[in-house]
Amino acid sequence: MSDQRLPAAQTAHELDFISHSPAQTERIGQRLGEQLRAGDLVLLVGTFGVGKTQFVRGVARGLDSPDLVTSPSFVLVNEYRAGPRHRRIPIYHVDLYRIAEERELATIGLDELWSGEGVCLVEWPERALTHIPADHLAIYMQHLSETKRRLRFVPHGRRYVELVTAFKETAFHS
Repeated sequence: MSDQRLPAAQTAHELDFISHSPAQTERIGQRLGEQLRAGDLVLLVGTFGVGKTQFVRGVARGLDSPDLVTSPSFVLVNEYRAGPRHRRIPIYHVDLYRIAEERELATIGLDELWSGEGVCLVEWPERALTHIPADHLAIYMQHLSETKRRLRFVPHGRRYVELVTAFKETAFHS
């Protein structure tokens, strides 16, 4: 799960994007956020500065959250609220970078975060691999240049294949 070059998409359900700016990364996140619902789990994989928090900012905007999205690096979990159109469901923004050993995860309560009440977005999910549910959407983010990023959506499970399919159909429409 490092910043190595990603090969071409492996299955018909995977989706690759090239983002040319932080604003475009945020817009891609916004379009995904518009499709998310309570119980969805999105894993964001990529190195420092690749745009994971920028993407989350877009997801929150897509869920009509009025909250200011910041990196949860020091508190591990930030909670935001979706807007009224999305029933004000919680948006959990998790950053596992500071987790040194998986046993530390027991104190965070990750299982409750992705139990279905809200949307859960996890940065540095590789720190919790044995705890991650099998069904989720993994988004691999890679630096291509100073402003250009490659994003690969890899769905795991029927809900996430459907989500990526719906996303493909709506992502490029105004």
